[in-house]
Amino acid sequence: MNRHAPVALRAASLLGAGPDAEDVVQEAFVKAYRALSRFRKGAAFRPWLLRIVANEARNLHRAAGRRAAREQSAWERTAPLLTDPEADNPATTALSRERRAELVEALARLSEKQRLVVTCRYLLEFDEAETATVLGLPRGTVKSRLHRALRQLHDELARPETAALEDDDVHRREVGYGA
Repeated sequence: MNRHAPVALRAASLLGAGPDAEDVVQEAFVKAYRALSRFRKGAAFRPWLLRIVANEARNLHRAAGRRAAREQSAWERTAPLLTDPEADNPATTALSRERRAELVEALARLSEKQRLVVTCRYLLEFDEAETATVLGLPRGTVKSRLHRALRQLHDELARPETAALEDDDVHRREVGYGA
């Protein structure tokens, strides 16, 4: 339990359990303990446990009326998990904090299916096989959802910069500062 609790708690948080993440993890450990007899010998324990955590996080959201509020709240709390404690330059820190906020907002706009795949693959740093196991999906489905999600994130994150540059070019032409 001590070995897997930190990643299970992180997974529960990032999968939308928010303030209930500890309860989700506790329930997942209880269910895993009860199901140990069904655990396949030779299989990796971590993906098996994290699939239970993912299912428990999903079950939490099935409660009526709380799903949307909890997801938004969970993604807002994700920002501190994406911080760079090594940044020394205040300007760089401010810029990177702004970019992280944009990323968190863009992640929140993904569909739940895409957000779960991106969360497992990049925020929890699972490989494709672990992501597939945790989410109970075929590996090809993980790849296709990940591809679409990354394309959507790229498009959304590139838009504001492109628009700002285009506005700046138009302004420069209007005031006669070159093309």
